[in-house]
Amino acid sequence: MAQTWRDLLFAHWPVSWDVLRPLVPEAMDLDRWDGAAWLGVVPFRMTGIRARATVALPHLSETLELNVRTYVTVNGKPGVYFFSLDAESPLAVRVARRFFHLPYFDATMHCRLEGGDFVYSSRRTHRRAKPAALEIAYRPTGPAVRSREQTLEHFLTERYCLYTTDPAGALLRGDIQHEPWPLQPAAAEIASNSMAGPLGIALEGSAPVLHFAKLLSVKIWGLARC
Repeated sequence: MAQTWRDLLFAHWPVSWDVLRPLVPEAMDLDRWDGAAWLGVVPFRMTGIRARATVALPHLSETLELNVRTYVTVNGKPGVYFFSLDAESPLAVRVARRFFHLPYFDATMHCRLEGGDFVYSSRRTHRRAKPAALEIAYRPTGPAVRSREQTLEHFLTERYCLYTTDPAGALLRGDIQHEPWPLQPAAAEIASNSMAGPLGIALEGSAPVLHFAKLLSVKIWGLARC
């Protein structure tokens, strides 16, 4: 697949390793920075969604998306593990669930540019899913730079695969190809955030580490067994 990610916010919170470890498949090593595991809430807009070497179709090639993620390593290769991915496109939800074995959920979502702020809201509507919602306004506050190795922002963002499991429990990896993240410092006002509620984790009341990325073109390869 090929797609473009736009107006993306990384909001990250340190979480006790002991809290997250039981929520991640045993075959994955849960990564830590400064002794803590990290939980990310990532809202953005996805456009140009298509099979590689094909043309994006109008009305079917874009969606708002909001994911909740942490960071793992398998066989020495660091990657991303998703606890949930909410999307406004029912087609994207069903394709990703069927072919990528990812925990996608239907949601009612809106994003608008108001002044210099991206005003983003999401409410999960997926049948029989636990409720989860986010209301946030965010903006970049400085120029874009590439992260340096051995820094927190590099640890959180420079990961070029995702890990998941199929219904039989087999461990799968999907490789992701893109340029290094053009990260900008960011600020945000969070009106409400229950995205980690289904995990039994409350994020409200604590300040996250924030980064913004304006635009990134991405290629995603098919899943393979680890």
